[in-house]
Amino acid sequence: MPKLKSVYACTACGYETSRWLGQCPGCGSWNTLEESLASEAPKSAAAKPAKQRPGTGAVPVSITEIPEDDTIRLSTGIDELDRVLGGGIVEGGLMLLGGDPGIGKSTLLIQVCAHLCRAGKRVLYVSGEESARQIKLRAARLGIREQSLFVLAENAMDNTETRMRELSPDVMVIDSIQTMYRPELASAPGSVSQIRECTSLLMRLAKESGTAVFLVGHVTKEGAIAGPRMLEHMVDVVLYFEGDRRQEYRLLRAVKNRFGSVNELGVFQMTHAGMLPVENPSEQLLSHRAKGASGSVVFCGIEGSRPLLCDVQALCSKSWFGTPRRTVEGADAGRMSLLLAVLEKRANLRTYDQDVYINVAGGLELSEPAADLALCMAVASALRDAVVGAETAIMGEVGLAGEVRAIPQCDRRIAECARLGFTTVILPKENARRLKAPEGVKLIGVDTVMQAVAVVFG
Repeated sequence: MPKLKSVYACTACGYETSRWLGQCPGCGSWNTLEESLASEAPKSAAAKPAKQRPGTGAVPVSITEIPEDDTIRLSTGIDELDRVLGGGIVEGGLMLLGGDPGIGKSTLLIQVCAHLCRAGKRVLYVSGEESARQIKLRAARLGIREQSLFVLAENAMDNTETRMRELSPDVMVIDSIQTMYRPELASAPGSVSQIRECTSLLMRLAKESGTAVFLVGHVTKEGAIAGPRMLEHMVDVVLYFEGDRRQEYRLLRAVKNRFGSVNELGVFQMTHAGMLPVENPSEQLLSHRAKGASGSVVFCGIEGSRPLLCDVQALCSKSWFGTPRRTVEGADAGRMSLLLAVLEKRANLRTYDQDVYINVAGGLELSEPAADLALCMAVASALRDAVVGAETAIMGEVGLAGEVRAIPQCDRRIAECARLGFTTVILPKENARRLKAPEGVKLIGVDTVMQAVAVVFG
């Protein structure tokens, strides 16, 4: 029996060393080396197995001689997922889906499997965490009884490869990649070497057979995919499920997509019938808005190709401590501190003795600077205890001098506001000068934050 020894591998770059180090020599990351077991190589050269499979033996071909074949995408049957994937599943694609435990990854994928089976496709669902009976219970709860959906409860990659070649499925799901292992490696499932080797094998199988493969990935407490960072570089698509599992809405983002845009956003609602796509998320996000309350402002953001209206909320209360509190949910806390300083310096709004709480309803994350003016007006509304009009939307970027700068794709934002019945849009004057207002919508251009406060609150 070969002697086992410890190997320390970096979870960020995969660098391996025989002893633990605080900083990885390969990528410079701190505290990323984790211990795993590796078998000692055989001393006999004759008994030494081949470390890698032979290559394809392909020869170089001129790019002009490669036939132009349009990629045919396979619809998942769920429009929101098709949007995030760039139009559907690409043949031979390797896709990684990550998210917090219990957020709905397995539920969404088994629904996708059912839709594909109804379209005449053969699907193999491989689970390393649940038994076939447990998967059957979930499928029965969702009303899934397709005969072309095959379930395999297996952890070993060699057996999975054998069953895949026998079945030749159109789509395969691995739930999850951290539970799979290759028997020839001594390290435990979930280690850096096991995840890397299992993903490499699945990538080769996907490209050779044309089977599209979905990988379910666990996440760390920081929110990143568990395992080596190179896992995200090996796959074609990386999808992240966001949202609080105690709430009904889930957000699906593509952070990497070789076949489409990485800025698309899918909105889902968790129900007893599974994950349902939300076709009109703007209307859903504003459905519970408290009209007539101070500190509430409607902002229209852009997520990929989709304009999305959301409710930006602020609450200010007098602080009885030397350092007032700043609590921000759904926006960047550093950016919010900058905007509070601009309000105090440029708009004469006193915030140094106020506890300020910011929240973006619905669990959205506002990362674009176009939300600056809406955040400022929400704080001003809370400070003055004055209500912003229920049919008013606000958008614009704010600079340190208090100026309001132009924002991109303003015409699409205004069209979405008009569709949902908003009659007044406050925006940068530079954008208002170049745009034509839709029928029934009044555009008010502002140059500074002070001017915006005067327009909104008189």
